[in-house]
Amino acid sequence: MSKNSQREAYGKALVELGAEEPRVVVLEADLGKSTMSAMFKEVYPERYFEMGIAEQNMMSTAAGLAASGKIAFASTFAVFASGRPYDQIRQTICVGKLNVNICGSSSGLSDFGDGSTHQSIEDVAIMSAIPHMTVLTPCDAEETRQAVKAAAYIEGPVYLRVSRNNVEDYLPEGSKFELGKFRVMREGEDAAIFAHGAMLEKAMGAAKILEDSGISAKVLNVATMKPFDYEGAAKIAEGVKCVVTAEEHTYHGGLAAAVSLALRKSKTPMDYVAVEDVFGQSAYNADELMEYYGLTSEAIAEKCKNLL
Repeated sequence: MSKNSQREAYGKALVELGAEEPRVVVLEADLGKSTMSAMFKEVYPERYFEMGIAEQNMMSTAAGLAASGKIAFASTFAVFASGRPYDQIRQTICVGKLNVNICGSSSGLSDFGDGSTHQSIEDVAIMSAIPHMTVLTPCDAEETRQAVKAAAYIEGPVYLRVSRNNVEDYLPEGSKFELGKFRVMREGEDAAIFAHGAMLEKAMGAAKILEDSGISAKVLNVATMKPFDYEGAAKIAEGVKCVVTAEEHTYHGGLAAAVSLALRKSKTPMDYVAVEDVFGQSAYNADELMEYYGLTSEAIAEKCKNLL
């Protein structure tokens, strides 16, 4: 399969959206060449605002633009997007239900070279905990493009999580993004594997490993972490013998927590593959980190086998 950049897809989607909707404005915190929001600047410089290394000011400015009728997109690394301007996001953007779309780029462990200070393993939990916030975690470049387009017209604030490294292409062009719905990427009867973002690739790999062992696994792509389809997850669990979640995020407040809540009345056993209660660290490449923290296809498959 081919691999493509979610960051590049984000930049291109902003340019496409800018042509369709003159109310779109883009703000950046000194990382436009990395988040790829700089693509929008090249085409629409008058609608692009470079805020410098001042994330709090960026979010406050985005709130003001949204309050005046603009559709604002504010980009920076996920760890900074969810952490440094938390007060401004909560008190102004979310309390005010403003149409500000926050792109958390280089999410999870994908910024492998910069270590724990730049690796956001808790951003989904932080953003999901704030009332009125929608949280999107697309799996590939095409779904990122779809999510950007959808975010612009969602009432209220949106957090969009994007990986730094190229990810496998799974969705065909023209497929529809449905807010709050799981995509069934592979059918199966024995196990259900829920995954989001870059971990979909690991989940699909786990399904192949299990197939080689005579075990049938259904794979669900969770592109909307909030609002989460609790009822849908519980229904899926009823049709299988076990459930495993997979995420490049701490299990606290992430996918494992959401599916656990959905299955609180279910008798179907469940386990998770996620970052434990630890920070990340520097590495030579992302694969080293994924292996070290147990975020692998083999780990997912082993969890399924143990439950079965």
